[in-house]
Amino acid sequence: MARIVGIGHQDFTDLITSGCFYVDKTAFIREWWENQDVVTLIARPRRFGKTLNMSMLERFFSVEYREQGEIFESLSIWEDERYRELQGTYPVIAVSFADVKEVSFPAARDKICQIIKMVYGKYRFLLDGDVLGEDEKEDFRKVSADPENSAITLSLKMLSLYLSRYYGKKVIILLDEYDTPMQEAYVNGYWDEMTAFIRSLFNSTFKTNPYLFRAVMTGITRISKESIFSDLNNLEVVTTTSEIYEDCFGFTQQEVWNALEEYGLSAQRESVKAWYDGFVFGKERDIYNPWSIINYLKTQKLSSYWANTSSNSLVGKLIREGSPEIKETMEDLLKGQKLCTTIDEQIVFSQLEYSESAVWSLFLASGYLKADKFWFNEEFGIEEYELSLTNKEVRITFEKMIRGWFGRSVKEYNGFIRALLQGNTKEMNAYMNRIALTTFSYFDTGNHPSGSEPERFYHGFVLGLMVEMADRYVITSNRESGFGRYDVMLKPRKNEDDAFILEFKVYDPDEEKSLGDTVKAALKQIEDKNYRSALIAEGIRKERIRAYGFGFNGKKVLIG
Repeated sequence: MARIVGIGHQDFTDLITSGCFYVDKTAFIREWWENQDVVTLIARPRRFGKTLNMSMLERFFSVEYREQGEIFESLSIWEDERYRELQGTYPVIAVSFADVKEVSFPAARDKICQIIKMVYGKYRFLLDGDVLGEDEKEDFRKVSADPENSAITLSLKMLSLYLSRYYGKKVIILLDEYDTPMQEAYVNGYWDEMTAFIRSLFNSTFKTNPYLFRAVMTGITRISKESIFSDLNNLEVVTTTSEIYEDCFGFTQQEVWNALEEYGLSAQRESVKAWYDGFVFGKERDIYNPWSIINYLKTQKLSSYWANTSSNSLVGKLIREGSPEIKETMEDLLKGQKLCTTIDEQIVFSQLEYSESAVWSLFLASGYLKADKFWFNEEFGIEEYELSLTNKEVRITFEKMIRGWFGRSVKEYNGFIRALLQGNTKEMNAYMNRIALTTFSYFDTGNHPSGSEPERFYHGFVLGLMVEMADRYVITSNRESGFGRYDVMLKPRKNEDDAFILEFKVYDPDEEKSLGDTVKAALKQIEDKNYRSALIAEGIRKERIRAYGFGFNGKKVLIG
């Protein structure tokens, strides 16, 4: 009989004792232990079992669970007698930064302090007896009562000292979602303050801590060493291209096939593969997102489960506010094309505003892109990658995100498309001006004012066309820089539909007297460059090809 599928389990003990569906990942315990790295940072996309594996490590090693190893009896780690003897023999400090999602630095720092206060509360028994001196007890009470004092960056090091003295052993520290505060700091504009705070905390906890035996940190990204790890030379970093732990997070294809068989769903293999396969860790290809698979087993319906779990605010910000080139690349990726680029797995957040490579590096680490190929360019000493969208679920994620950009003017956007298909130029102008008025600044909130770089809005608008009309039209664009030209062609998928050519042109007061002249120049360019020829060559009659010129002057638009 198939096991019950429980959704949302992150506590290892609860999951195993409930008898719910679980894929045995206890081999991770053995691999991590035998690698003997002092501090291990493991970067994996969200919802890939990081928290569950950290809970598993705590349950296995912590003295709190000494002589309670029976929970592992049916799992692979318990087959090795050496590990049975190791279970429950170390003091473990487990911390999670998953909840640190504040919009200001004071609020974020306060949340981290409260988290550490809760950790201290678990060990209040240290105040009993004479293991701690009176001064140490007073320091302990200060952290417990007022974690915002200046000693907070030393708090985990101090707790390591107390526990190692009490148990006569150095401690294991587990820090889950270490980079959540950093990502929120970048999105909300307090990066420098958070970096300084986290650097100090990490230095005392993981670098200058003589009471630390080993540590594991998990997160989505590998933040650059210069940002918060400048003093940590004892750090083993495991990214998506690393070969160690390559099958410890996420489900392998065989594990998914076994699960489908257990629930009588083997006939759905290819559909499940198209939706959820595509992640690559090290040399292990065909890795599946556990969250999506578990939800599919529960509902037996194909859907974008991963896309709906947590905020995509950083990814959305980078595309929406990104350069025209980033939006152009998104057009290609959504069409199923590949991106060739250099990748630096050390994410430098300060470069995200101007470096396309940094953006794609973040997307790869976050699981939105997969590395189909990568190779070392010996001539330039750089790693080059061939990337594509990971799977169908990720593509749908981006389509939903792009629709959301126009959420505040969705009625106008849909109205514009309807007017375009009907050939109603008056309504096209009315709707387009309302769209530009409500969304122009939304696409250009970076360092460039809207009047100086309108391309961000235009390219976002084209991405929206691609998402809304892709089922009816094949949409291509010519994208010459500077917007002397940016024509868009819509080739119908059905014979009864008309084709369209849209030419975008920015008003130039040195060449045109009015916005009407700009529209005329755009239409003239369509004729002079004979853009219709590409559609005619496809067998579309000339009278079925409609051409429109778009003239832009700031947020004012004229279509003719």
